[in-house]
Amino acid sequence: MNKIVEVCCGSYYDCLQAYKGKADRVELNSALYMGGLTPSIATLVLTKKNTDLKVICMVRPRGAGFCYESEDYETLLLDVKSMMEHGADGIAFGCLDDKGNVNVSQTKEVIDIIKLYGKEKEVVFHRAFDCVHDPYGTIEILIKLGVDRILTSGLEDKAVQGIELLKDLQLNFGNEIQILAGSGINAKNVNHFMEYTGITQVHSSCKAWLKDKTTTTNHVSFAYNNDDFAYEIVDTKLVEQLVEIVHK
Repeated sequence: MNKIVEVCCGSYYDCLQAYKGKADRVELNSALYMGGLTPSIATLVLTKKNTDLKVICMVRPRGAGFCYESEDYETLLLDVKSMMEHGADGIAFGCLDDKGNVNVSQTKEVIDIIKLYGKEKEVVFHRAFDCVHDPYGTIEILIKLGVDRILTSGLEDKAVQGIELLKDLQLNFGNEIQILAGSGINAKNVNHFMEYTGITQVHSSCKAWLKDKTTTTNHVSFAYNNDDFAYEIVDTKLVEQLVEIVHK
C-alpha cells in the first residue's frame, strides 16, 4: 500500500508550503490553535486552483467537543455542502452524542451528502474518535456507516503514546478502513512509528512560527501562545524532511 503524508494546514499559505514540500494530501482548517475549525471557502478555492493537492476540508463549527446542538449541526451540514460544491476532495468531521458515542444519525446524514458529490469523495472521521469510550465498537460502527478513514492518536494526546492501540486497530481493521495516525508525528519518530504499527498514512502539522508585530500593541493583545507576536505556519523544510523519510 502507498505511504501517505497528510499535512494539517490552517490557511492557503500553509497549503502552498505543504505543496512545495511535496505532501501527498492536506487537511484544510482554520483556527488550528483550537484544534481546527471549518476553513473559509476562499482558502479551498485558491488551494485547488493553484496546486494539485488532494484537499480534505475540516468541517467543525465550533471549538470544544463534538456533541452538537441543532444550530451547530445545521451549520455543519451547510458547510459540508459548500465545501463539496467548491471542489473539496473529502470532509473530515466527527459527531458524538452526550455519552461519548458516535451520533449515528448525524454521521450517516453527513456521509450521504459527501457521497452525493461522487463515490470517490472521501469520508474522514477525525479525532472525535479519540473522545469515545469504546474504540473497537466505534470503529465497527464507522466501517458499517461507510467511513473511509479515521484520524486518530490512539485515544492519547500524542500518537506515540497511543501506539499500542493504533497498532492493534491497524492489525484488526486496517483491511476495512484506513487508519491515519496524527498528533506529534514528525521526521524524528515517523520511521519507527510506521514500521511498528504497520500504519501507512500519517498526519503532521510540520509547524513553525512567524511573527506579526501588530499582535500585541499598547494595552491590547491578540496573542494565543507564549510568544506575544507569533502565529503558527507550515514549514516547507519540515514537510520535505517528513516526506523524504516516509517515501524513501
